[in-house]
Amino acid sequence: MPENQQGEGVKATFDLPSDLVRALKLKAVHENRRLKEVVTDLLRSAVEQEASTRPVPERGPIEVPFFATNPGAPASQMSADALIALEQAAQLEEDHARNCQSL
Repeated sequence: MPENQQGEGVKATFDLPSDLVRALKLKAVHENRRLKEVVTDLLRSAVEQEASTRPVPERGPIEVPFFATNPGAPASQMSADALIALEQAAQLEEDHARNCQSL
């Protein structure tokens, strides 16, 4: 089954010039294909071509803020997993506090 007939489509309505619709119908007849297949393939091809010719924007360096801390601070001795667990616990406490206030 062709990719554009897998039942994952979205129905759309477009107002197109009659000469364009006539040309699309003729193309479909000449290729022994359904009109929606022809239109889908032409649209997909145009979108892919436009995407492939669009220049990729260049990104400059990303500046990440640096916060100096005390080398003996507890967080500097913790693993990433321990820091994540600590953050999740703090978020749960905040969520619980908010839920209790809204009751």
